Amino acid sequence: MSTSTGSDLKVTKVDFLQSQNSRLHHTDAYNIKNLVVRRGQAFQLQLTFSRELKADDKLALRFGIGEKPMKARGTLMSLNPRREPDYSGWQISIVKSSGKECLLSVTSSPSAPVGKYILNVKTGTNIYKPENDAVYLLFNPWCESDVVFMADEAQRKEYVLNDTGYIYVGSAYSIYDRPWNFGQFEEFVLDACMYLLDKSSLRLSSRRDPVLVSRAMSALVNANDDSGVLLGNWSGNYDRGTSPLDWIGSVSILQQYYKTKKPVCYGQCWVFAGVLTTVMRCLGIPSRCVSNFNSAHDTEENLRVDIYLNEFGEKLNRMSLDSVWNFHVWNDVWMKRTDLPSGFDGWQAIDSTPQEQSQGIFQCGPCPLKAIRDGDVYLPFDSKFVYAEVNADKVYWVVKKVNGKDKYIRISTETQGIGVNISTKAVGQDKREDITLQYKFPEGSEEERKAMQKASSFIRPPGIGIRSRFAATAHVGDMDSKPGVLRETVSKTGLQLEITNTDVLYPGNPLELAITVKTSTPGNWTINLAGSCQLQSYTGKVEANLGYVKETVKLEGKSETKVPLKIAADSYMKTLASVEDEVLIHITAIAEVEGTDDKLTKETTMRFEYPPITVQMPETAKLNKEFACAFIFKNKLNVPLDNCKLLVEGLGIFKMAAFDQGDVKPGRIIKSEIVCTPTRVGEKKIVAKLTSAQIKAISTEKGITVTE
Repeated sequence: MSTSTGSDLKVTKVDFLQSQNSRLHHTDAYNIKNLVVRRGQAFQLQLTFSRELKADDKLALRFGIGEKPMKARGTLMSLNPRREPDYSGWQISIVKSSGKECLLSVTSSPSAPVGKYILNVKTGTNIYKPENDAVYLLFNPWCESDVVFMADEAQRKEYVLNDTGYIYVGSAYSIYDRPWNFGQFEEFVLDACMYLLDKSSLRLSSRRDPVLVSRAMSALVNANDDSGVLLGNWSGNYDRGTSPLDWIGSVSILQQYYKTKKPVCYGQCWVFAGVLTTVMRCLGIPSRCVSNFNSAHDTEENLRVDIYLNEFGEKLNRMSLDSVWNFHVWNDVWMKRTDLPSGFDGWQAIDSTPQEQSQGIFQCGPCPLKAIRDGDVYLPFDSKFVYAEVNADKVYWVVKKVNGKDKYIRISTETQGIGVNISTKAVGQDKREDITLQYKFPEGSEEERKAMQKASSFIRPPGIGIRSRFAATAHVGDMDSKPGVLRETVSKTGLQLEITNTDVLYPGNPLELAITVKTSTPGNWTINLAGSCQLQSYTGKVEANLGYVKETVKLEGKSETKVPLKIAADSYMKTLASVEDEVLIHITAIAEVEGTDDKLTKETTMRFEYPPITVQMPETAKLNKEFACAFIFKNKLNVPLDNCKLLVEGLGIFKMAAFDQGDVKPGRIIKSEIVCTPTRVGEKKIVAKLTSAQIKAISTEKGITVTE
């Protein structure tokens, strides 16, 4: 027998040194058996051989990605510690070799495609395939050579590693937080993201680029073109799936999708944004949820949203193709834009809510925030659409019947109402951060005016004509055909309107509202006021007309008067119970001063107030030791809550659970208890949400510190 075969070098074991590698790569939280590392950073592997390694032994570690890994395509890296580093940008070296063991250090290229690599080790003609041979390679915000590099540690902790957070909803002047569990480290979430990468039409070489990856994921999180993760539904009927308001995080959505490979029902904007944040953070791209209040959905890209009212001030649903959403949630992702001229690095907006097609697919972004702020709306991707969402003007029209035909009268133009209080969760704190100034210059500033002029030059200037589904037959009064940027007219009387609630807005109570009319210049003024109250969903869709007031008010000089608008509870409780969405109270007022051109429209949206859920549990807990957690809710409203359901989830503590509570009469207290065992150490959060026919989303959260 020849000596060479007996002394063939074989690998008998590969130790992925998971605990040390994952700690250094900030991947130790992923709930997965395999090694997860970030690109451009060294990780170590311990090889055990059949005999001692000699100088002339042939040894190569081979990392392959995709169906048929090939060196020529850059999808197979064959790393030999004794040869010069190859062109791939990957490096390997022997740290130490003693006896049959050899410690190797491998550094992937900081621009390597992200994804799942299969490792095998070749020694001579022998190939060793280790158990758990898949190594997951992610983007690396800790690596200066990676295009997603983020210099600030507190920001990396928030935007990459934080697996809980808030999504801001409500209305512009009544913002509240909705706790959301991103759960990017939970079981099967990383695999779901890898499945989405494979499902995307991205070539393997494109997976190195966060611009292309984030754009592809913005398409795949909605189900519209590609049976992606979530099916959007704004119909108000969710019998065939889960109501968008019943989710408290992304985990159960991504786990269900990965298991069934079918779109999950249903999502609305904050659900799409929550899931996309999870996918981005999971892949290593810093990401945050962004809520834009009074968000314009400008279908014609002309920086104008037309709002049609009847003579009572009630908004007409059927007329307008455009809409103003009370809020819309999308995402920002952090990266360098090597595909653009310099100066557009940093935060980029992406959006997975299927609103408009981009390049034939429901996808949006990435679009640099700097391009939106400066009005550079010719830059990719989708900057015109995003620019309009935060900058469009609102034009109000009253539709009156004249000789049996609709006559349109332009009442007013509002230039500062769209894109206000743009919000995200603050870094390292459980509070809201206003990031409006990252999206736009201060309203009325010289820079804002310049940005608006620049943007308008790229967005076709339409004549200010009427524009609705009935444009062809419309009879138009008070028309003004001046193109370009609209500005508010200066008032002769100093007319102002304010809308307030004079009592707390609890469901089941009358809505006590008031419209204050003010004038500020000398003279006797007669003002015709119309004010209406409607229920609308967050996308601006009117669900019910509740009532209106029409009055003629006389004011002299600098004075004011308050006109009450009271809505009885039984006029809205039926709608509240029949619509499966959370509805908001929308008040619109129109004032016209007789004998002048002074006309003014004011609208505001308010939300109902709800009794709270209380969580009772210890402040600290021990790893793998059980503790009890109680959820208590008292119905302080004077109406019963039908079909109550309590949803709870605690990442690293317990999976999502639901408790059916039946009907809860006024004054009744419900209490649910759960005994849980923490499986991970650190600051953890428990999130609870209560839904019923009348109230759609009361949520709360409580923190607990888990120690070993």
